[in-house]
Amino acid sequence: MVRRIAQIVHLKPSSIEAYRRCHAAVWPEVLQQIQDCNITDYSIFFDNDRTIFATFKWVGNDWESDMKRMSENPKVREWWAMTDGMQESPISGALSSAEGPGWWKVLEEVFHMD
Repeated sequence: MVRRIAQIVHLKPSSIEAYRRCHAAVWPEVLQQIQDCNITDYSIFFDNDRTIFATFKWVGNDWESDMKRMSENPKVREWWAMTDGMQESPISGALSSAEGPGWWKVLEEVFHMD
């Protein structure tokens, strides 16, 4: 099963360079956990205004289980705390990447061509 995911979040203008720097050297533990949770072809784009757009493929069999394992990893949670501080969520009531209704807004796919 392949599931394509697209998400957005807003970047604080004061955090643009810090966000670029940390993503130029993503922690190995975070990269490994992403792979272990069946995420492939992961990219993040910035529109040079304030929106960050991410896209990836999930190729697993149990989304909930994979996302639970992701959120239980201490290094991932540390990474999320760092990057959440650079962002503003478009989700009403969002608390953080680790808590609440979600941090990144998932987008509806309206067209795809292989």
